[in-house]
Formats: sequence, structure tokens, C-alpha cells
Amino acid sequence: MTLLSPASQTGQPPFRLRSSMNGMGEAPGKVWFFELAAAVIDADRCIQCGACIAACPSDSLATSFEDLPYLVKMCTGCSLCWDFCPRGGLRYEATWPKESEDESPLDAVLGDAGTLTGETGSGLGVVVTQVAARVRDSSPMKVETAQDGGVVSAILIAALEAGVIDGALIARENPATPWRGVPFVATTTEELLERAGSYYNQTLALGALDLERFGLADEARIAIVGTPCEIQGLRAMQARTFRTGNSRVEAVTLAIALMCTKSFDYRKLMLRMVAGERKILLSKVGKVDVVHGRFQVFAHDGEVLVDEPVKNFHGAALKGCDECADFLGRGADISVGSVGSEEGFSSVLVRTEVGEAALARVMDQLEIAEIDRPEALVRLDNLDKRIAVGALERRLDPSGPLFIDFAEHLSNYEGTDRAPNWLGR
Repeated sequence: MTLLSPASQTGQPPFRLRSSMNGMGEAPGKVWFFELAAAVIDADRCIQCGACIAACPSDSLATSFEDLPYLVKMCTGCSLCWDFCPRGGLRYEATWPKESEDESPLDAVLGDAGTLTGETGSGLGVVVTQVAARVRDSSPMKVETAQDGGVVSAILIAALEAGVIDGALIARENPATPWRGVPFVATTTEELLERAGSYYNQTLALGALDLERFGLADEARIAIVGTPCEIQGLRAMQARTFRTGNSRVEAVTLAIALMCTKSFDYRKLMLRMVAGERKILLSKVGKVDVVHGRFQVFAHDGEVLVDEPVKNFHGAALKGCDECADFLGRGADISVGSVGSEEGFSSVLVRTEVGEAALARVMDQLEIAEIDRPEALVRLDNLDKRIAVGALERRLDPSGPLFIDFAEHLSNYEGTDRAPNWLGR
């Protein structure tokens, strides 16, 4: 009897890899990268977090020119790329720390934003400290190109200079492609200052956890700055012990989430919409930002090149972002964003003792205030959840099991506009 892959159990064409090679039957329960590709990448649901690359124990996956994971050597069918994909086998909401025994973070999804009643159970996730902050004008950590007050860069510099971390996984500009962010591990204060600022494309950051390529030793400790989906994949992998090939998920000792409703495809956003449709030379761009619902592009001298509602650019957003209910980055040590605070400040949500220590190290460099409109954070988080509830073809369940079977995923998504795309296989 030939044992088929899970795809065959739902009427989809199976991947009979062993059978086609040597006539051997396939062990039950295996999920291959080809099936992840059909269900997520080829279905246009990939959020470019890089979790599958980091999880692969045989280092068989890499990043393609199109900023998508692809197979570079033999897949063993271990299923880990599927398990840790936030659009595949990972029930990402199960990575959220629990707020309280009697309150679900989904309680307000279909109702009003409500009011903040405490630090935990407030609608913001588990929060130890919440402040608005920006780097003081007199601080040596002040960088004009930094985003929303430069708090993230300052936290990283303080941790690096204190010897708490050996580097920070951030984004830098691809030297050959203006305003395309790529992953980079900064190991000096100068590198962090030079690369302050944000890029609005995903970098598959988790796929860059092969620290040897950045000259770091096996025992190195790093911080990571990422979108909520990248933090979800990281936390899931850190919670499960398995051989991870060259990727070092255990090296991440500080995780900072950038509050995020959508990430964008670089080619659609910067090449087509900014450079093509709006005739902006990317070499002239000095800063890109999204503030108060507006997409803004500035020249190196501060001239405003683009200032439009961000909804004008939603056509460049990654489709898979609609399925994310984690605007606030609930699993991070610190969550940072501009929503809720006055212009020039960051809203900073400290969630763990590690995050508390990281913020404390840099407090003397910061101007601190109260978050001006904390209810704005709750409203946007609830809006994000409502969109996710409508886009997900499964139940959003923070109390559910961490992993989702491939066959269950197929039964949920088959026949929808997010169904697996088998590309004639």
C-alpha cells in the first residue's frame, strides 16, 4: 500500500516524492516544503517573516530574489517549516502571553474599544510599563532619520554598550536597491546609528539568524527588531526544542516588536507606486514614514515628496497581513509604535522583565511622557482583530493548540480565495 501525503486525504494531488523516485511508500504525517509552498507562498499568503527558513534543520531553504522562501536542496519532509509558519501550521495567537485567567484578548473584537482599566487585561496585552518617549535633543543617540523619536535605536545602543547583547538584527538598505530593506546584524554603535529608520517591506528577518555569517560566535546574544509576525515565529521556535540547523533562535535575548497593521511588497510599493506612479527618484528619498494614517516620503533635506492617506497604498500590502490580529506585538519584550502618542514620540509598551531592564538602561537619554491617547491603540488593535476574523478561514483561538494539522488547514481553506495553489503538481 502506498501512503500518501496529507494533501491526498482531501482530494488534492499528493506529492509522491519517494514513490516517484524509488517506489517506496511515504511515512504518514509528513508535510513537505512543496505543501507549505502551495498553501502559503503560491497562494499569495506569505508574510515574508523567514520562520520557515529558520526552522529548517537541514538548511534547505533560502530567500529568493522575489523575497520569498525557496528550496535550495533536498527537502526531508520533517514538517517544521509548516509547523512554524504563522500562515500555515502555527496558531500564532497561541504565542500571546495570557492576560488573566478570566479575560480573553478577543473579548472586545466585535464591540467598542472600551476603556483602559489596568496594566494587564487593558486591551494592550500583558503590559508592565507604558510610556511615550523620545530621545533627548542633547543625547548622542539622537538621529534625525530615526523613526518616531528614535527610542528603538537608543534601547539597542544602550544594550550593546552595556555588554548585554553582542549585536542587533535590524534592517538596512540594500546597497544595490534603494529603499529595499534587508536583514543585517549590527555589532557597533556606529552601525546602529547609521541604520536608524524603518523600511516598509518585510526582510525575512528570521531567515538571517545564521549568526556565523555576521562574524558572531556560537555563544553570541542578540536583540531582534521585527514585526509582530516575526516575533510570533520566534517565540514559537524558542518554546520548542529541536535542531535548527545554522539558525540560532536561542541567541535572541531581547525582542522588540514594531506595531504593525500591514507590511508591503517592495516592488509594488517603492518601485511601482512611489517611483513609477508618483515619479519620485528613490535616490532622492531620505525617509519614509506612516503617521496618523498617512504615508509620507521625505527628501534628504526634509522636503515632503509624498503625503497621502496610507489607504492609497494598500494595493501594495501583503495579502497575508489581513489574517493577523496582532497589531500590538503581544509576544515581544517591548512593543513600539507611533499610534497614541503626540508627533515625535513613540508609544512604548514594556511587557517583560527583560524589557524593563532594557528601557531602564536608556532612561537618562529619553524624554518621557504619558501616552497621549492609549484608547487609540486599543481601537486600532480591535480593528486589526476584526479584519483578521473576517479574513481567516479558521477560528481565532488564543487558547487552542500551538500547531495546526495540514489536513485541517486544507479543510478550512479549500474553495476560498486563499486556497492552496498547487500549480499543476
